[in-house]
Amino acid sequence: MLKGLIGKKIEMSQSFDKHGRIVPVTKITVAANYIVQVKQTETDGYRSIQIGYEKKKKATKPLRSHAKKAGLDIVPKYLREVEFDGELQVGNRVTLDQVFHRGALVDISGLSKGKGFAGVVKRWGFSGGPRTHGQSDRERAPGSIGATTTPGRVFKGLKMAGRMGGQQTTAQGLEIIKVDNEKEELWIKGSVPGSRGSLLLINKSKKKKKAYHELEIPIAPQVTTEKKEVGEEQESKEQESLKEKLAAQVPSETGEERSEEENAGE
Repeated sequence: MLKGLIGKKIEMSQSFDKHGRIVPVTKITVAANYIVQVKQTETDGYRSIQIGYEKKKKATKPLRSHAKKAGLDIVPKYLREVEFDGELQVGNRVTLDQVFHRGALVDISGLSKGKGFAGVVKRWGFSGGPRTHGQSDRERAPGSIGATTTPGRVFKGLKMAGRMGGQQTTAQGLEIIKVDNEKEELWIKGSVPGSRGSLLLINKSKKKKKAYHELEIPIAPQVTTEKKEVGEEQESKEQESLKEKLAAQVPSETGEERSEEENAGE
């Protein structure tokens, strides 16, 4: 079975859990994916499945022949590779409910939103310079970027101001809230990379859910008097037992006194 599908981001919305709390949700449309090619270790050096998504209007001749070889009536617009288990046939149509189910965790990859040129505070989370002693123009500055005579240059890969976003990003361990087969929509808890209409690759996550029990929140506060009732019952039982003991002791004492008086009279 496939371990991933291609989809497109629709929008962000919100839903409610069983306790009535608001949950942020991202809606993703996942139409039918087609198996275009099966790659094996013997021929390609690794195992994977090439899947296709949507229909390409103007396709090149090599791409048309590639789709024809797979037995497809359409030429896929997007091609991606995902992992798989078992045996799959080329040309099969894979739907949303065949791969994902509610409650599972997924990893979603996509192109993040481009935010243009940004400074080091926004781009990398720098704290900036001091706010006092006349440093009025150094609040959001990066500070020193190099060393002294040795090595006498700026190292590659140094975090500096520059173009932010527009890169391939993966959000891991996101929970599936809902699988709508009729609308071909997948509801994901939280946010995912990319803007509306951007292409996403959804893979089954290797992460596992956190092993903890979430406390259930009641709909309305409930006042119970079980402890009080139990306490009153215990007190009443103790009082009854004391009365029985006293009642058992009183007749014995009076009987002994009567016997002593009778002996004295005789």
